[in-house]
Amino acid sequence: MTSIIKLHTISGAMDESPPCYILQIDDVRILLDCGWDEKFDANFIKELKRQVHTLDAVLLSHPDAYHLGALPYLVGKLGLNCPIFATIPVFKMGQMFMYDLYMSHFNMGDFDLFSLDDVDTAFEKITQLKYNQTVSLKGKGYGISITPSECWTL
Repeated sequence: MTSIIKLHTISGAMDESPPCYILQIDDVRILLDCGWDEKFDANFIKELKRQVHTLDAVLLSHPDAYHLGALPYLVGKLGLNCPIFATIPVFKMGQMFMYDLYMSHFNMGDFDLFSLDDVDTAFEKITQLKYNQTVSLKGKGYGISITPSECWTL
């Protein structure tokens, strides 16, 4: 069976902006990172906001704002409700990074894009994977397997 594969760039191509891509395999849409810069400019994720309810899975590659900074906002404020995958180190360091980033913005003034509860809720949804652990997607993603290594393998 032949699959149709498309890659839609939301950000991170042709410049130094945080990476955010949608990989589409037939009708399955997988978000590859959900980066946001540390300024948290809401206009930056305008396109991602339009796509959030069409996503079937999220793969996170690095534990920093440039790769997962929008995750608490997507889960807590926009209702992202699909499987999210990250390696154990990305999960642990990413959670600490987002706590610290939130507190630094909160302590400097009015920061209401997301809360620490949104950070907790987002990270509770993540399935932690070991390197080279293969997981098969379920539901609409049936037939697609993912494996984190130096880069994600589909």
